[in-house]
Amino acid sequence: RSGVFPALVAGAALLIDYVLTVAVSVTAGIEAVTSAVPALFPYRVWLCLGAVVIITIANLRGVRESGNIFAAPTYLFVISILGMVAWGVIGTTLGRMEEAPYEPHPPGLEGISLFLLLRAFSAGCTALTGVEAVSDGVPAFKPPEAHNARIVMAWLGVITVAMFLGITYLAYDFGIVPGGNETVVSKIARRVFGGGFLYYEIQAVTMLILLLAANTAFADFPRLSFFLARDRFIPRQFATQGDRLVFSNGIAILAGVACLLVVVFQGDTQQLLPLYAIGVFISFTVSQSGMVRRWLRLREEGWVWRIWFSLVGAVVTGIVLVTLAFTKFTEGAWIVVLLIPSLVVVFLIVHRHYDTVAAQLSLEGMAPPPPLEGTILVLVGDLHRGVVRALQYAQSLSPNAKAVYVETDPERTRRLEERWTKWGMGTPLIVLNSPYRSLLGPLMEYIDQLQRQRGQHHVVTIVLPEFIPAKWWQQLLHNQTALLIKGQLLFHKNVVVTDVPYHLRH
Repeated sequence: RSGVFPALVAGAALLIDYVLTVAVSVTAGIEAVTSAVPALFPYRVWLCLGAVVIITIANLRGVRESGNIFAAPTYLFVISILGMVAWGVIGTTLGRMEEAPYEPHPPGLEGISLFLLLRAFSAGCTALTGVEAVSDGVPAFKPPEAHNARIVMAWLGVITVAMFLGITYLAYDFGIVPGGNETVVSKIARRVFGGGFLYYEIQAVTMLILLLAANTAFADFPRLSFFLARDRFIPRQFATQGDRLVFSNGIAILAGVACLLVVVFQGDTQQLLPLYAIGVFISFTVSQSGMVRRWLRLREEGWVWRIWFSLVGAVVTGIVLVTLAFTKFTEGAWIVVLLIPSLVVVFLIVHRHYDTVAAQLSLEGMAPPPPLEGTILVLVGDLHRGVVRALQYAQSLSPNAKAVYVETDPERTRRLEERWTKWGMGTPLIVLNSPYRSLLGPLMEYIDQLQRQRGQHHVVTIVLPEFIPAKWWQQLLHNQTALLIKGQLLFHKNVVVTDVPYHLRH
């Protein structure tokens, strides 16, 4: 169990990262749209919410179907960005593209310190966030799963590095810096292609690929939630699959929290980014450290070079993590730094609850239970067909069933007693006086009195007559007394509530 705590830290970090992946990817995708069509910028929050809803619906239809929906934009994006980089590099190399003037850095104002290098390195490493989705989604690959996942990871690394270096080179060569309401990719594409069709195509595929990035979180957040729920660290509802064989509860929670972040941060990517990389680099560091421990313990063939490989990875990602937490703390990273340990505490509380419940429900060491006795009480508020049906049901359970009426108006009690002789089915009617016109107070006192008189092994069954209107909206026109009674008696020991519905025709 020594590895439980690091695993929970990594799990909490990844859950937060997946939520932020959706929020950041969707807002960045909509930024690509507003960069091409500036008139849409004031509506970016609504556009982000609409995009989250569309991705949610696609995933609720099934992970395989949503994967097919987003496959084509992936290939189109890779071809388009690499084509833009190649065209831009060729143009600048051959002198066919005029370089944008930029001012050189004034000498002597700032030295290149180790801290500055670490900060730049850490900022660049955030471009690698998202590759963990491949390792988390290994079970979703076709057999052999691990082999196919390694191939995807290798190609992902090659393509990511090529595009990242190409875009960085063009931004430097063109003198492009982040800022304003236009993205860096949009500025580069506008310089390379002008404002024609290819520019808008770049913006469109950028938007689509960022929605695909959000889609990976919709696949991995529910899967990680399933693992945590299976091990009883979060509510078991997260382990339940819907009718489309997807973890619909996890998808719904992810979409709801992501939409909340979009609204709170007003669809601003720059405000969301400081929160983004902390969680994933915690997971990277913990996983690499775990691999170091594994190689030390098993000492399998080739463990020496493998352990150094994992150790370097743990050290590098740990340095990035500390640097990001320090430099971005006041910009919002403090939220993630505080939220991760809070989630771990919640995991442990939930797990302890499930362990306690399992221990109390276990048959281990249980003595033969004593015989139970019971009293059947039909709670009556009026006399109608629904009550008559409930009286019939109560008499089928016990011939000694009784009816209980809480008196709030003596005149109503008199009219009820007059009709009871004919329609009471021979059931004795007990009238409880309520001087303060309270329904639950006298009833609870009567139940407590019965249980005190007859002992702890006496069960009181409350039969509730309830008529059900034909239309759902008609339910709003009637008092929800039965619901209040069921809610009050739910936590009362040795009390069983049975609802007897009487369905109206129209």
